[in-house]
Amino acid sequence: MKIPGKTALVLGAAKGIGKHLALALASAGAKVVLTYYDWPEESRQTQEEFAALGQEHLAVKVDLRHTGEIADLFDTIANRFGGLDILINNIERGGMPVVHGPYTPEQWDLEMETTLKAKWFVFNRALPLLKASGDGTAINISSIAALVGRTGPAGLIFNDGYSAANRAISSFTETWARQGAPEVRVNEVMLGFFESRHAQGTRGWPLLSHGEQQAIINHTLLGRTGRMADISKAVFFLIEDAAFMTGSVIRLDGGYILGADKVPPMPAGVL
Repeated sequence: MKIPGKTALVLGAAKGIGKHLALALASAGAKVVLTYYDWPEESRQTQEEFAALGQEHLAVKVDLRHTGEIADLFDTIANRFGGLDILINNIERGGMPVVHGPYTPEQWDLEMETTLKAKWFVFNRALPLLKASGDGTAINISSIAALVGRTGPAGLIFNDGYSAANRAISSFTETWARQGAPEVRVNEVMLGFFESRHAQGTRGWPLLSHGEQQAIINHTLLGRTGRMADISKAVFFLIEDAAFMTGSVIRLDGGYILGADKVPPMPAGVL
């Protein structure tokens, strides 16, 4: 797919990764619909940046926990742009143990409603428009919390509900790839520790001691946290170049899942 002239919907674009991807798609020539809900100051600044960019876009305030508001969002997209080609399914609620403390029923509900349920309802509303485009693509943004859970150095950042919700997202990716084929490709980018997502620029990162932060970095084979450009390059690859890829997961974690255990030298043996 060539991006110029395509219509893209980016969820959670008030700040962080969503904002970065929305601006990158707009800069590449896409007409971008960006959603926001909370973070009023960040949302205002993002809209100012888009206005300065001069690319056609639409910012929509929507609570993606409510199916009625999701329906209105897609009616607006259809009426304004006539269709949809790209969905960046980026909505989540990252409940960090170091920030939120012990789990509560309210925290569980927020995790499931945002990280999981909102993605499901958005995709199912988007699917007819993506199919009608004839060459649609949807990208789920998830977390390696799905694989590591609340263990090791990540245990202060990933809680149980967030981990469980992200494991379910990979199941969605496979189901949606079947539903979308052959007109729509559905893939997933599973993120490790990134600036503005689990690491620097989040409320939880400065609450960790230097040693706790360094333990996460030391557990990552590439010895650093991820950068925004790492994400946009992976997303653009899936949109533009991965024409034969669907139902797949790109694990973008710098090798955190593998851990930093050394490979021992081959022993001499006894023969």
